[in-house]
Amino acid sequence: MTTNTTGAATGRAPAAMSVFNLAMLTVVAVASLRSLPAMASYGLASVLLFVIPAVLFLIPTALVAAELATGWKGGVFIWVREAFGERWGFLAIWLQWVQNVVWYPTQIAFIAVSLSYVVNRGELAGNGLYVAIVIIVLYWVSTFITLAGGNLFAKVGSWSGIVGTIFPAVLLVVLGLAWLATGTPSQTPLTAQAALPPWTGLASIVLIVSNVLAYAGMEVNAVHANEMADPGRGYPRSVLTSAAMILAIFILPTLAIAIAVPQRSLGVVDGINLAFQAFFDHWHIGWGTPVMSLLIALGAFASVVTWIAGPSKGLLAAARTGLLPPLLQRRNRAGVQRSILVLQGLIVTILALLFVVIPNGNTAFVTLIDMAAALYLIMYMLMFAAAIRLRTTRPQVKRTYRTPAMRLVAGVGFVACAAAFVLSFIRPAGFTGLSTVGYGLVVGVVIVVLGAPPLIFYALRKPRWCLEPDHATGEDILVNPPKSGLGGDSAAARRIIETAIMSRKTTDTETPDAA
Repeated sequence: MTTNTTGAATGRAPAAMSVFNLAMLTVVAVASLRSLPAMASYGLASVLLFVIPAVLFLIPTALVAAELATGWKGGVFIWVREAFGERWGFLAIWLQWVQNVVWYPTQIAFIAVSLSYVVNRGELAGNGLYVAIVIIVLYWVSTFITLAGGNLFAKVGSWSGIVGTIFPAVLLVVLGLAWLATGTPSQTPLTAQAALPPWTGLASIVLIVSNVLAYAGMEVNAVHANEMADPGRGYPRSVLTSAAMILAIFILPTLAIAIAVPQRSLGVVDGINLAFQAFFDHWHIGWGTPVMSLLIALGAFASVVTWIAGPSKGLLAAARTGLLPPLLQRRNRAGVQRSILVLQGLIVTILALLFVVIPNGNTAFVTLIDMAAALYLIMYMLMFAAAIRLRTTRPQVKRTYRTPAMRLVAGVGFVACAAAFVLSFIRPAGFTGLSTVGYGLVVGVVIVVLGAPPLIFYALRKPRWCLEPDHATGEDILVNPPKSGLGGDSAAARRIIETAIMSRKTTDTETPDAA
């Protein structure tokens, strides 16, 4: 999204963000087809499994993030830092970054499977070595493009969303309706009894964790609430509109997949490709499968290149204030965060080997999804807790949008995240390759290995690590800073700054020299 400077040049105020425009921004940022095959195995019951996390996670996340984003600049690092101190703010931004690192292999695995259907070799989807090689090659290609300062795919990011997500989703729905309209039997029962998911223990609903992660990212566009004419009324309407559209994009194509693909042959990774193959083969237009698979692969690859540098920029900004050693703060001549991108690549390479170590590619895929979900859920729990604390400790800070019943809304989101976090350690029903204990251990070890570094770096930090002063302090972090004029405004400004300083002192128990 580009900044509108026309208003400044002509003396007119820039146009306010409309409810529909903000809703569309959110849909493009959140909606993805990658997680749909996992839910298609539940058939009609997938509707409930999509709606539950939407109510308990998607809407609370959007509302809480809107209040935080319209009160403080800087995203999750600043929000959590202002509530609990620099250590926990650093942990939050690190988790936001590292979960994206874990997400990349799942996205590229999706690409690898789609490419196998482009060359009519769908059996390669189950070949762990093939998937691992594609992940490693495509990720490092993406990294080199980013290091060169290339922005080719960034320029077509919105088009990739249309080509790789919206068009396939709409086509799946149309094909599914045509399938039923022509009297072709559905591969999943469409009865009232099928609307409830079967209960065979906790493992039967563990895939709901992937739905929580599917809704992740609602906080990204919350900052645009400041651009609305009336955030108090417009933003909730935008949230409800985007939630309805996201649910439609998730639910309707999922049902289309379930209608065409038998549950016994439905793969978590290749379900969308199998659905297109079933539809096109049914109407004797088999050439359509490789075409659609190529479009999906291109769209997914463009999204990887578009997003590969984004989260690491936030981490670099925090790092250069002294939270990471200079080795990890290096940039190349194009100003790109070289060291962090290389570190990302090494982690992705190691995670890609899971597809070789774990024979079942579906299990490796879901394991990575659970790892990413667990890491991201910790960040969200910190965000919800920060929102509640800041309402108590910083009530004088003006928020353009204030969440109604904040403690209730944030509390629901926190509990939902905590429950999903626990479920991420339980092996999903129907997946092989790891024992129940082994599955939980793999997820737990990866969480510790990827989540512990910021706490270690914070304990070992040195004054010489600080390469740039921290500009995100005092009034600089406030979206609506108090006026520094005469009388009460000046006093209010001093009170807010003094409160911020005291809050930081009480939550940061260590000084930079403590290590």
